[in-house]
Amino acid sequence: MTKESRTNLSFDGLGIAPKIIEALDRLKFTQPTPIQHKAIPIAIDGTDIIGVAQTGTGKTLAFVIPVIQCLSRNMGHCLVLVPTRELALQVSESFQKIAPAFGLRTVVLIGGIPIQAQLKVLKKKPRIIIATPGRLVDHMNQKTVRLNEVEILILDEADRMLDMGFKPDIERILKFVPKKRQTMLFSATIPGEVVSMGTAHMKLPVHIEVAPSGTAPERIIQELYI
Repeated sequence: MTKESRTNLSFDGLGIAPKIIEALDRLKFTQPTPIQHKAIPIAIDGTDIIGVAQTGTGKTLAFVIPVIQCLSRNMGHCLVLVPTRELALQVSESFQKIAPAFGLRTVVLIGGIPIQAQLKVLKKKPRIIIATPGRLVDHMNQKTVRLNEVEILILDEADRMLDMGFKPDIERILKFVPKKRQTMLFSATIPGEVVSMGTAHMKLPVHIEVAPSGTAPERIIQELYI
């Protein structure tokens, strides 16, 4: 994609609801990044996605917008798994910029915060759960979280989660998430373990790869029949 074509990108025409477009305008988000421009319409359509994008490419908003649009129209839930507390808080901040206008509550389940404090938020029935795998498993062991209503699953920075040894926790979590769901996996790299995870837990995902700024152009979307 050329520099000139990037400047012409717009959130209009991506299938985003007018109310969300208005919220983006208020936040001064007027031009989508390449990953947002490619991923948002596919995600809104309910298709599984494997997105290859580095931190700083705007990948968080690429799933935040479709999640909010979907949950504002039904009573489903979303689970976002991330590798670190810091990323969980960043993702939560992105949701908080738009979600409250649609009556959607979020909860962040991470280590370093007493579980009792998290239980108070869980009692308010948040529909968006942002969690590190280890802390989510802690809640599952205590039966303080149920995942049977999850309609959208996000695996953010999947390669880092696997590098940090979270694969057993992720596999356990996936056993409790409904098989009938949309799954979006974002990763800076696609090692064999990430490919295996996609093969086992996703349905015909569309593969989107966006190069970091200043490197080779983004690769075209390819549908992976795996």
